Amino acid sequence: MIHNHPHPGEILKETVLDPLELSITEAAERLAMSRVALSRVLNGKAGISPDLAIRLEKAGVSTARFWINLQANYDLWCAMQHEQPPIRTLDEHAV
Repeated sequence: MIHNHPHPGEILKETVLDPLELSITEAAERLAMSRVALSRVLNGKAGISPDLAIRLEKAGVSTARFWINLQANYDLWCAMQHEQPPIRTLDEHAV
């Protein structure tokens, strides 16, 4: 298991925006979203929504499913970093 899972926004910035030398402002314009909203994603303050995932796919940046899975894996990793309360099985007859 990865010890410090990167936020999907960090991956987007490092693998797409930086190599293309796109500013946040220009990338936001191309994705038809506000600069603030994209900046929040890139800085790990917000997740990649299904809407943004579709926009990324339409912009030629992998598939929407890829971005949604990346976000879901990140969210699951974050949840696993916290201690969970004691859980009992739902089926009391289960072995």
